[in-house]
Amino acid sequence: MSSNWKIGCAAALVLAAGIQSASAQELTGTLKKVKDSGAITLGIRESSFPLSYLDASQKPIGYHIDICNKIADAVKTRLALKALTVNQQPVTSQNRIPLTVNGTIDLECGSTTNDSSRQQQVSFAPTTYVTNVKMAVKKSSGITSLSQLGGKPVATTTGTTSVQLMRANEKGKGVDFKEVYGKDHADSFLMLETDRAVAFVMDDNLLLGLIANSKNPAEYAVVGESLSVEPIAIMLRKDDPQFYGLVHATVKDLMKSGEIDKLYQKWFLSPIPPKGVNLAFPMSDALKNAIANPNDNPKEAYVKK
Repeated sequence: MSSNWKIGCAAALVLAAGIQSASAQELTGTLKKVKDSGAITLGIRESSFPLSYLDASQKPIGYHIDICNKIADAVKTRLALKALTVNQQPVTSQNRIPLTVNGTIDLECGSTTNDSSRQQQVSFAPTTYVTNVKMAVKKSSGITSLSQLGGKPVATTTGTTSVQLMRANEKGKGVDFKEVYGKDHADSFLMLETDRAVAFVMDDNLLLGLIANSKNPAEYAVVGESLSVEPIAIMLRKDDPQFYGLVHATVKDLMKSGEIDKLYQKWFLSPIPPKGVNLAFPMSDALKNAIANPNDNPKEAYVKK
């Protein structure tokens, strides 16, 4: 065996090792984190019907949980992993952004509004739901409009955009209501249920889900003018182009293939756990447009000019 051949083999091995090392170094951000750990962490909500909530066995389920699991599958394929551990971390309206930014969770699979101020801190997947912010009341109260809330306690959830919307409406229309805050959506609804609030202001789908799964659904109604039309999307870390690209490609594929329509049918137009209630909530024109034209535009883009 000649020395030149040995030198050539050694050089080839060094080159191969260098290529493998360079390939590993190509991964950045979340994908590198997942590759190194073999795990991805989903931020889940416990009462954001039907996007992300707990079933009777306390297992996280919902429309956005299904979408996040599809993204996790795409990550596993992209990284060529034999196995991927999918962890689930409960988050609230208050801590969901900090826990995304600091790396505790990799995807926030709840009910987060995409707006310009949040885009300064985080990024969003393409919009997968469009909501109207309205209010739930007890039918017996006779309340049908925000103008009837003067001097009365009105609930919403700490850390949500509904807080700013309520304050803007209060200032703009001179309606002096008393704001009371729940730590999560279930807590806010409990305030309405126990008469500590006369209304609960929140996304229409969340209100309908909470009502449908309450003790006496027939007692409640979603009423009043819409305070805002808002795009809801899965949240991820900012300045992470590799993961952002994979997330966007995966969600767009779900939209193009029609899979997103099947998921919507499953969660909004069919009986769902834990009580087998059908929300019977058809897809809005705004959501149909967002699916036909995938984008991560903030809610400011939804304001009618």
